[in-house]
Amino acid sequence: MEHIENPKLQQLVNTAQELFMRYGMRRVSIEEICRTAHVSKMTFYKHFSNKVDLTKFLINRIISESMARYRHIMDQDMPFPVKVEKTIEMKLSQARDVSQEYFHDMTQNPDPRIAEFIARKREEAFQEVLSDYLKAQKLGEIRRDINPEFILYFLNHIVEMISDERLVKLYDSPEKVIMELTKFFFFGILPRDGGNKSEAENEA
Repeated sequence: MEHIENPKLQQLVNTAQELFMRYGMRRVSIEEICRTAHVSKMTFYKHFSNKVDLTKFLINRIISESMARYRHIMDQDMPFPVKVEKTIEMKLSQARDVSQEYFHDMTQNPDPRIAEFIARKREEAFQEVLSDYLKAQKLGEIRRDINPEFILYFLNHIVEMISDERLVKLYDSPEKVIMELTKFFFFGILPRDGGNKSEAENEA
């Protein structure tokens, strides 16, 4: 987790994240967070106006850490299919931390203020991913017959599919839904030869 200089604030947000991941955001109260973290409510309100502000802070931290891990993978000198596999492994690791309660709170009728914030942060992340895939496509590491805009469209709609209760009911856990969609996407964009040829080599 990201380090925060203030020890009490660090304890507060770490505890809140653990409780949210375990029980969901709606069920956990400010009082419970402060009691578990052994900090006063005065400390809470010194840094956050309400639970929505805290939730947005945590979402921003989670997404930032996730994108930092993604960036580390993509910047390594290794074949693109290996990067895909490592990205899937990263997603799997993250999905294991998601409880049914947290998953439901994030996808089924979330607070509009939180939903808007999540949508904005995801759009920023999707644009970074799309930029990477455009570069990979030029190198022949992604199928050249795929419209790059479709990649972004599909990424955006993965969020909607995860929110579809009809789809969720087909699986035993949110983790399995996330991994099915992730694998379907990532392996679907790879060329059949494994992406080892550049565009120039393919045209030769």
